[in-house]
Amino acid sequence: MPLDPKIAARLKHTPDGLVPAVVQQHDTGEVLMLAWMDDEALHRTLTTGRATYWSRSRGEYWVKGDTSGHVQHVREVALDCDGDTILLKVDQVGAACHTGDRTCFDADVLALL
Repeated sequence: MPLDPKIAARLKHTPDGLVPAVVQQHDTGEVLMLAWMDDEALHRTLTTGRATYWSRSRGEYWVKGDTSGHVQHVREVALDCDGDTILLKVDQVGAACHTGDRTCFDADVLALL
């Protein structure tokens, strides 16, 4: 089954059919990563409860944790007011970043203001 047409109609895709997905730890609010989804990835995420993304570099779908064991159990999915960004609140098991770090945003702080 495809993505619910009511949801699909609200999404504003990039020219290549993608929508950015911000991923956040559901209980702490910690921002873990940014990934990309198309309608099929969002549909798979909503129906399985496992975060599924589109890999721009590999040109294929990937389910977070299938190879690393660092699974994202989806607790909530929201769409921003413009319909151009998805927020996934997850229960992250292990590292979210491919480098092995908990979050993709803790390795290179540019400034503290």
